[in-house]
Amino acid sequence: MGNLFGRKKQSRVTEQDKAVLQLKQQRDKLKQYQKRITQQLEREREIARQLLRDGKKDRAKLLLKKKRYREQLLDKTENQISSLETMVQSIEFTQIEMKVVEGLQIGNECLKKMHQVMSIEEVERILEETQEAVEYQRQIDELLAGSFTQEDEDAILEELNAITQEQIKLPEVPSEPLPAKEPEKVPIKARPKQVDLVAAS
Repeated sequence: MGNLFGRKKQSRVTEQDKAVLQLKQQRDKLKQYQKRITQQLEREREIARQLLRDGKKDRAKLLLKKKRYREQLLDKTENQISSLETMVQSIEFTQIEMKVVEGLQIGNECLKKMHQVMSIEEVERILEETQEAVEYQRQIDELLAGSFTQEDEDAILEELNAITQEQIKLPEVPSEPLPAKEPEKVPIKARPKQVDLVAAS
């Protein structure tokens, strides 16, 4: 019966990652052992002092020999821890280098595809055509700048003014005659009555 929940996701943990993890675990165990040995050395030194105070010199000497042996083990442990850390750093740095190389490889493949699309011959052809077009335009500009007389310049200005006038649209003149306008009648104002001064007197 197949997996009902689809495919199992592929783990991104590589063999190098597993190796680094194991090395770190071993390093941590050695550090724990180192810490335990250091604590025992301190305790044994205190015991040796007490034995000397009690006059038990032989037992104190034997204990110091045991302590010396543990110190040698401690030195070896320190060297082993240093070796493990160096190996972990080397593997991690190598992983980074591999990613860099992988990125360079992808970049080179992209460049190759781009070079296939645009070859050196194609680029040279485009540059030549562009240079030819620029040179042709320059020659036209020189001809236009140096071949016209003052009469030609006046004719060009006259034609330009004519085209400008054509673009100005004037209102059309009506074809039918305009209706005659009747004169307005001005109302006549009534004159004021004159007062007969003689009769009034």
